[in-house]
Amino acid sequence: VQLVESGGGMVQPGGSLRLSCAASGFTFTSYDMTWVRQAPGKGPEWVSAIDTGGKTFYTDSVRGRFTISRDNAKNTLNLQMNNLKPEDTALYYCARGPPGTGWTNDCWGQGTQVTVSS
Repeated sequence: VQLVESGGGMVQPGGSLRLSCAASGFTFTSYDMTWVRQAPGKGPEWVSAIDTGGKTFYTDSVRGRFTISRDNAKNTLNLQMNNLKPEDTALYYCARGPPGTGWTNDCWGQGTQVTVSS
């Protein structure tokens, strides 16, 4: 079972990034998937999730700016992030399963860094 994130980087406020998470070793279509981020000095925070039927969920701080999607043919989870703000700076992880508390999901990627700074 493996999740591998990509697409992070440094961007100016107002910019955009697209994160991807390649899943392997399990039946991707059978699982809800979640994006979680951890800002420096803070605990993990769930950002967005998508269920097996494609229903999407967002934390209030990113709703309207971020869009989660999944490509079941490619076993890939995506997060399009627009109008980025400095407070979006964090290490972003994809996780198998619905949003939980802390690090309770059973499978995680290694994370990809997003830095928003002028």
